[in-house]
Amino acid sequence: MSTGGRKPFGTSFEDWVERQVREAHERGDFSNLPGAGKPLAGLDREFSAEQWAADKARREGFDVSAMLPPPLALRREREVLLRDVHQLVSEAAVRAVAGDFNDRVRELYRRPADGPLVVVGLLDPDVLVGQWLAARPAPPEPVAAPEPRPRRWTRRWWRRRG
Repeated sequence: MSTGGRKPFGTSFEDWVERQVREAHERGDFSNLPGAGKPLAGLDREFSAEQWAADKARREGFDVSAMLPPPLALRREREVLLRDVHQLVSEAAVRAVAGDFNDRVRELYRRPADGPLVVVGLLDPDVLVGQWLAARPAPPEPVAAPEPRPRRWTRRWWRRRG
């Protein structure tokens, strides 16, 4: 007989939990669970709180790039920028994004390094604009306007007069 969510008075916590597990097992609550009978993943490697947090964030669908150290985050941002440059709307936007990125990389190099040196390359705005232009679709050719039809207002005007 299950007691619900509260432990009955006078029962040890261990006995109460063991009874709930036994009753759930008898009801078949543990049958056909995903991964049943398979070894637990990651038992062969050393435990790391950072790796556990990153794995949990990935399982939950979060972006783990915010957990990266600044140099690695900038390297990741550079890769994404080079891949997605075609999504920017204008040449001025491409140059502004490249300038902002380069400013942040220079600022990173001015500060003392917290860990090993991670090289992050600057972006050449002209090369980036060239990639942006190459990825853009050609502008549509202008459609010729149809020939205007002659107005017939002069006929109506002459009919009204007469």
